[in-house]
Amino acid sequence: MFETIRNAFKVKEIRQKLIYTFFMLLIYRLVSVIPAPGVNIAAVKASTGSGLDMLDMINMMTGNAFQQMTIMAMGITPYINSSIIMQLLTIAIPALERLQKEGEEGRKKIARITRYVTIGLALFQAIGLVSSLGYIKPGWFNSVLVGVSMSAGTALCMWMGERITEKGIGNGISLLIFAGIISNLFNGTLNLIRTAISRGLLSDWISVFAVLILLVVMIVLVTFVNLGERRIPVNYAKRVRGRKMYGGQSTYMPMKVDASGVLPMIFAYSFMAFPSTIIQLTAPNSGFALWWNTYMNQGSPAYLLITALLIFGFTFFYSSISYDPVEISKNLQENGGMIPGIRSGKATVNFINRVKNRLTMFNAFFLAVVATIPTVATIQLRTAIPFAASSILIGVSVALETMRQLEGQLTTRNYEGFLR
Repeated sequence: MFETIRNAFKVKEIRQKLIYTFFMLLIYRLVSVIPAPGVNIAAVKASTGSGLDMLDMINMMTGNAFQQMTIMAMGITPYINSSIIMQLLTIAIPALERLQKEGEEGRKKIARITRYVTIGLALFQAIGLVSSLGYIKPGWFNSVLVGVSMSAGTALCMWMGERITEKGIGNGISLLIFAGIISNLFNGTLNLIRTAISRGLLSDWISVFAVLILLVVMIVLVTFVNLGERRIPVNYAKRVRGRKMYGGQSTYMPMKVDASGVLPMIFAYSFMAFPSTIIQLTAPNSGFALWWNTYMNQGSPAYLLITALLIFGFTFFYSSISYDPVEISKNLQENGGMIPGIRSGKATVNFINRVKNRLTMFNAFFLAVVATIPTVATIQLRTAIPFAASSILIGVSVALETMRQLEGQLTTRNYEGFLR
């Protein structure tokens, strides 16, 4: 990895892209400390992390920008939600499905629609969430200020992400999330160390070392699974066109183990966080609220079991919409390809489906186990773990994908240099 980065800085064009990416991320972090006008900062700091799981998730994704109630408080989360909504609507609405199949122009139109939905969603989330929590100062003008400033912050995040993707290295949106997660992880770990130093207890230092070891172990496990893939061999038949012969080669079709990424975990967390958030906002002292906080808190067996089942369900759901064995089989057949020992057509579809289900089952089990590790560790160590499983998954995935793009660009430059 370090060799790749060192070689990248030797190529002028790649070096400029890396500097541009770093510069944009630096601006993002600097803008993230600008306070939003019209909010009560004291009320925000008192409420964040007090049982509102949805707020903790937003805070994790924005690198503490929500806790500080800056103009980047909503961060890029409205864009992620809009992208997920558009992805689901593309499956449900035939007009959007046709638009997606129109090629580059169709994708540009969908991207434009996603931007408009993002701004509307950011405005709604900013005013609705912040006002319902009592964070906005009295007066309608303050509500307007909060909505406009935070939706403008989301728009800036979206623009910066697209510029990084276009002129920098890696996926810009993912790198903005990555920057927020790294900032949150650094601050959380630093707070643990400060607590251990101030109290001077051996148990505190044991907890710090245990957290660091757990972090390393989780990064290694997630990296191992993220890089894992099932390679299905494919043979292409020889075809003669005119005086030339095409095909006749053997290759493989990769199927990633972690094809669904972190989405099933985010969906499951959001699903579980929604009821507790509604209860806290509407009837925090009711009997149902007492029952929920007693039996469905984050450390309860029922919460962990339901979260694991939701992760299983969302993993299989996402796998069903991202992998289409019928389409894969059709493409193989049209290009003269076949899997050794498997007949073309329905047999190929069944084989791919069987492999997909096995990989999905393993991935679902892995995500469910990883999701529960930080919660169990928090209970056993009796200290707050400064990271969530989703943040580790996102961080590792973004880092690996960025390194792949960097290596790809280096390989391209080497080929160009050889040809010249």
